Amino acid sequence: MTLMLSAGSQQVFAQSDTSDNDLERMLDADKSATKKSQFVSATFKSTHIVNGQSIENVGKGVLDFRILHRFGTLNTGSENFFGLDNAITKLALDYGITNWLMVGVGRSTFDKEFDFFTKIKLARQKEHKAMSFSVSYVGGLYIQSLPASTFHLDTGQTYYFSNRVCYMNQLLIAHKFSNAFSMQIMPTHIHYNLVDSSKNPNDLFALGVGGRLKLSNRIALTGEYYYTLNPFSEANDLPVHNALSFGVDIETGGHVFQLIFTNSTAITERAVIGQTNGDWGSGDIHFGFNISRVFTIVQPKEFKNSRNKIW
Repeated sequence: MTLMLSAGSQQVFAQSDTSDNDLERMLDADKSATKKSQFVSATFKSTHIVNGQSIENVGKGVLDFRILHRFGTLNTGSENFFGLDNAITKLALDYGITNWLMVGVGRSTFDKEFDFFTKIKLARQKEHKAMSFSVSYVGGLYIQSLPASTFHLDTGQTYYFSNRVCYMNQLLIAHKFSNAFSMQIMPTHIHYNLVDSSKNPNDLFALGVGGRLKLSNRIALTGEYYYTLNPFSEANDLPVHNALSFGVDIETGGHVFQLIFTNSTAITERAVIGQTNGDWGSGDIHFGFNISRVFTIVQPKEFKNSRNKIW
């Protein structure tokens, strides 16, 4: 049923009267200024690589509505329809306040979690300069809304609201090597106000690496890997593994449809980077998809006379 709905959504979105270039213009609304200043544009097609953030922002006044879905593991077999009987879902809204400042809010069924983030462009790669990079900062806030009884607390211990909260600080450092290939590294710090074992650190440090290989104007392969420097000993009473994810991006007009394979059940950085239990070697692989659909909320001046409009 979920696949039918997602396919239906794909068909509805594909019928928008947008040109093939609309998405690129909306993800980088200052493209005309980019040409004048010789900055590189479209390092990635979407604001996310797979689970994690990419260097890209939506343009000023643009709203990105995202539907993210992860099914169960493939190794559960035919009894569980190879994971399709189980699902984790996240709905998210990302908005461009300016061309360099983006904010977002989301809600995931995993741990009934709300997340908020801001992404700020700090530097942009210049054309024809080998040692030039694009740099952004991402700050994240995660709030779990599960009942207190689900957390491992000592008898009589008070459960404060702050116990539900986690924070993330992340730098995105990207370089576009050619029109077909881009890479990004993501040094990350996550602070957990509450951990379920004294063996687990409250402050976790990780280094991520991601990339995109463009196969055509509409299709690209993406991947990301997070290496945790001081990993949890366990999470949810299970061993912890580094998160490894692959995606196939398909662009159709005003949106990107992404097919995903990952060893992470969760979708937000708090759980993907620090609490992934799946092991690729054991077949703990989740199939999923992301749908990104952009809408112009505040129309840029340069598009006032455009025939192709998204409202």
